[in-house]
Amino acid sequence: MKKIWLFLSLTFLLGNTAPIQEQELIAPEPSSGIFEKQRVTAKNFMVVAGHPLATKAGYKVLQKGGNAVDAAIAAQMVLNVVEPHASGIGGGGFLLYYDAKRNKTKFFDGRETAPSAIDLTIFQNKDGSPKDFREALKGGASVGTPGALKMLKETHDKYGELPWFELFADAIDVASLGFEVSPRVHNIMQSTPHIKEFKNTSQLYLDKHKEPKEVNETIKNPALADSFRDIAQNGIDSFYSGELGEKIVKAVRGSKINPGSLSLEDLNTYQSKTGDLLCLKYRKHKICSMPMPSSGGVTLLQILGILENFDIAQMDPYSTEAVHVISEAMRLAYADRNKFTADSEFVKVPIKQMLNKSYLKERSFLINVDATLIKVTPGDISLIDGTEYAYHEKIHEPPSTTQISVIDKQGNAVSFTSSIEYSFGSGITVGGFLLNNQLTDFSFVSEKNGVPIANRLEPGKRPRSSMTPTFVFNEDDKLILILGSPGGARIISYVAKTIIGVLDWDIPIDEAVNLPNFTKMNNVLELEENTHLADYKEELETIGHQVTVRDLTSGIHAIHVDRSKRSKELLAGIDQRREGDALGD
Repeated sequence: MKKIWLFLSLTFLLGNTAPIQEQELIAPEPSSGIFEKQRVTAKNFMVVAGHPLATKAGYKVLQKGGNAVDAAIAAQMVLNVVEPHASGIGGGGFLLYYDAKRNKTKFFDGRETAPSAIDLTIFQNKDGSPKDFREALKGGASVGTPGALKMLKETHDKYGELPWFELFADAIDVASLGFEVSPRVHNIMQSTPHIKEFKNTSQLYLDKHKEPKEVNETIKNPALADSFRDIAQNGIDSFYSGELGEKIVKAVRGSKINPGSLSLEDLNTYQSKTGDLLCLKYRKHKICSMPMPSSGGVTLLQILGILENFDIAQMDPYSTEAVHVISEAMRLAYADRNKFTADSEFVKVPIKQMLNKSYLKERSFLINVDATLIKVTPGDISLIDGTEYAYHEKIHEPPSTTQISVIDKQGNAVSFTSSIEYSFGSGITVGGFLLNNQLTDFSFVSEKNGVPIANRLEPGKRPRSSMTPTFVFNEDDKLILILGSPGGARIISYVAKTIIGVLDWDIPIDEAVNLPNFTKMNNVLELEENTHLADYKEELETIGHQVTVRDLTSGIHAIHVDRSKRSKELLAGIDQRREGDALGD
């Protein structure tokens, strides 16, 4: 088998428009090329985030004596300003916390919920067929009850060190003074024309001709600065039960495009959740990630559990043999994901069966190292009560999300993935922040051939997510990796790729995050364009793969805690496909 270079091709600097799969009707989040990164190491603490200003905010908090939770909140608030298309308090997220003193982990779930009065046919045409995604995402109907702010406040109440109000200082400054439009943000604004249809949003991000503001032009957001001041000084009550909440409800229900049903009661009764991580042993290591309603954790663990039955370490890194076997494992895991995963408070998700080692070994027997599988179906898992769910693959799972990874001087850590779903979310801006369109993460139809779909729309339900914040522990149960990524349903593959690179091939984390991306979520093997991986299209096709070469813009932000030395060393993994960076001491 030929060996593929570990580094991205320099031709990626030029940027291109990738071919799009036939079934995908919207463009992927555009790439703006490679942002060269310097290797960042530290001894005491580190933060890695999707924009230099956000990283700086988190770093300053750590310098002041704040902990990982404090730093993540400060970084997220700045990201709300400078990455308005990706995340913010109008959306949701999943946060993993590692308590170093107690050697314990917890998740915090701030995923949005469907309004209590939701119309279950809101994403269907009159004949019952699913609406076009580009029309469904716009306006109030797609807005779920935002959970990010409630989750972060409750996480801070439990674990934070610095006062709540101090964590908003940098975000208020950036929103007031403005930030420069980067080539990346400019490209994303160009690719999301629905923002032209919303007055408050277009006034912020577009010029008088409703064209995206130019690169290096300054965008100020005084309304967001005011919202942050209120939340910093008075807490979150205004957002969930007061004046700001009333404005959110009015904007959603009064939207001229697809009015929604979100109510002040939905906001007032929203509950974030906390609990234990989902973990599985992978060779000598323990991998822990997010449980339902994220499909990311269980799918990642299934991929690795299947691959545990192959000697990946003996395969040449990124040989066609390795790409073939790993992508087939991905395909098998995604098949189970598409049938079984959803909000486990509404659906009986067979997690134990899905992660049973014997079951995963049986699934691995389906992989032929010399040829691709002709057809892949979900595994034969029967629920005790006889409940049956239909296999359903969502066509659109957009990639606009962000990732923050932090470790503080005490060794506490955070992996935090947050999102408003599609670029610029629903398009509705309230109080300077965008509202999510996360309800489009539900299936647009409730059943298939009379069989219910697990991820169907229901009042109060959290839509299935692919966000995969992850911790990795060594054989001594010590934390060694903190990571996650944006990228829609492909997030799971990006995280798996990085873990395999570090654990199986002993590749440093700063190189592992920048390995060429590939994924196989269905019958199509996607290879990242403008990388050496794309050169193996024909070779992979000869063993039966249907191959597409396209842009696969991950945003993997990671920290490796190297415990092999007398005193631990921290090494940052910064994805060159985005403009993030790392800082540490």
